[in-house]
Amino acid sequence: MGASPTAEAVVEVSDLRYSIDGHSIFDGLNLTARRGQITAVMGPSGTGKTTLLRLLMGAIRPDSGRLTVFGEEVARLPRAPLYALRRRIGMLFQNGALLSDMSVFENVAFPLRAHTRLPEPLLRRLVLMKLQAVGLRGAADMAPGSLSGGMARRVALARAIVMDPELLIYDEPFVGLDPISLGVILRLIQTLNATLGITSIVVTHDVEEISRIAHQSYLLAGGRAAAAGSPAELLAAATPVVNQFMRGLPDGPVAFHVPAPDYRTQLLELES
Repeated sequence: MGASPTAEAVVEVSDLRYSIDGHSIFDGLNLTARRGQITAVMGPSGTGKTTLLRLLMGAIRPDSGRLTVFGEEVARLPRAPLYALRRRIGMLFQNGALLSDMSVFENVAFPLRAHTRLPEPLLRRLVLMKLQAVGLRGAADMAPGSLSGGMARRVALARAIVMDPELLIYDEPFVGLDPISLGVILRLIQTLNATLGITSIVVTHDVEEISRIAHQSYLLAGGRAAAAGSPAELLAAATPVVNQFMRGLPDGPVAFHVPAPDYRTQLLELES
């Protein structure tokens, strides 16, 4: 897809370990996102995909290992440098996270008002440019509550790119989208990557969609990257966990049921 496999690493995760209440989420995770590439992070529910984003943004800290963004070890950054680092990153939240008491225009303008002192004419021009990019300039005065799910996701994307970030993170961007909106979001991710050189990390469980645009994919399982490579390489992988996830098989190493006591025994205990 044209991206160099030896491009500079924007995000590097090395032997990362993190647990919650004694439950291991990551146990030696290694992952790299390179400049100008679209990197997919996939995996079944509960494998820590969103937790990885929280670690990347410095909202939580790992137990051990290293996680660097633009060469900075995130867990070691004091508050001011951490906030400066975050300004170089755009984030598309899983649910859009639009502010319901603000118009579409003001939602997109919010980061500019918070972090810059641009004159109003220039701010307005920038916001309208980003809304034009996602096809919603005509919705600038609308309230978030009057938007469809796909439109709200596109407004959230306009807000995520309004500061011209170097790294753009998408948390489950395809959930709940109709085929047209899905196609628009896929094209926008690819266009932003190609035209602006933005480094993109897409957290998703939608194999078919992300396989159309990703340069590199990681499949998380068992606290680690169970597989890494191009989407085609992952589809061809022979390991059971990778094969089960990539092909959507109901039976395999990834169980549907959370571990629990014997069902019959537990029911009999309730009757006694």
